[in-house]
Amino acid sequence: MSTKHIGKQTAQLASPPTITETFSVVGSKEGNGPLRTYFDEIVEDNTFGEDSWEKAESKFMSTAIQKVVQKASLSTSDIQYLLAGDLLNQCSSAHYAVRDTNIPFMGIYGACSTMAEGLGLAGLLVDGGFADHAVATTSSHFCSAEKQFRFPLEYGGQRTPTAQWTVTGSGAAVVSALGDGPYITHVTTGKVVDMGISDVNNMGAAMAPAAADTIAAHFQDTGFGPSDYDLIVTGDLGMVGRQLNIDLLSQQGYEVSDVIDDCGCMIYDFETEDVHAGASGCGCSASVFCSKLIEELRSGAIKRLLFVATGALMSTTALKQGETIPCVAHAVRIVTDKAN
Repeated sequence: MSTKHIGKQTAQLASPPTITETFSVVGSKEGNGPLRTYFDEIVEDNTFGEDSWEKAESKFMSTAIQKVVQKASLSTSDIQYLLAGDLLNQCSSAHYAVRDTNIPFMGIYGACSTMAEGLGLAGLLVDGGFADHAVATTSSHFCSAEKQFRFPLEYGGQRTPTAQWTVTGSGAAVVSALGDGPYITHVTTGKVVDMGISDVNNMGAAMAPAAADTIAAHFQDTGFGPSDYDLIVTGDLGMVGRQLNIDLLSQQGYEVSDVIDDCGCMIYDFETEDVHAGASGCGCSASVFCSKLIEELRSGAIKRLLFVATGALMSTTALKQGETIPCVAHAVRIVTDKAN
């Protein structure tokens, strides 16, 4: 009988692993935003010296992997598992990024929820005694995502007010058995939620119900509530989805407006950067978590964080066949003191 699974969807880690190091690398637009001083590396050339957007995205991820391992004073031979995925067909950015690492690889796909999924799985592997060190990473690129999911850039299509801007960037984290924190204490795995939305230019509305479902499940499984957190941060709901998430949780009796934020609302300057409803993409929550959020955990500005990355599991083929957008959100509880 499991001693670590509590409630319906949550694992409580017996020996909470440490997020030893993180690395964030982003493009020029992200580097011009309000988080510019938190990112480890800003690449002014969004092609990253490559001859395609897809190769550039892969290079963002490979850079994050290489440099987070170095930053942790480890070598690739010290890493037992590498968990990675992205938005492109067959998770191709991840596959090309990891092919020269020689690290045992688990490819994962959670769309924009991939960073929380990877971080949670890495925590479970380390807590379970299957690894001393694991790396979780993901990436996205505005140009490659637009080409696959919407229109080629050359088309020059008009963006709707609810549309979001896919982040160009990557984040990577090393999760280790030993260390002084921040610690992963709980992982709440989300369920697929589909409220019938089919508009690919309204991802916030599509994903908000999944975010609310997972956050409510976390509260129900653990007994924690909004007041037990300094910050609850969702992945990339943007302005539209952030408010919907607040409203949906309020309907269930959870008042989170004073403690909740969204990575898609944090990474860009809405006054100077035309991003409409905010940011999206796997690289959104990954780069924000691996920069500003981890820094605030280490400084003590945040002591208890619920990191809830959100993903729209859409297929362009299925949408053309009349399908809607299934979504998921995964939550990882991270604290600076295991006693919290």
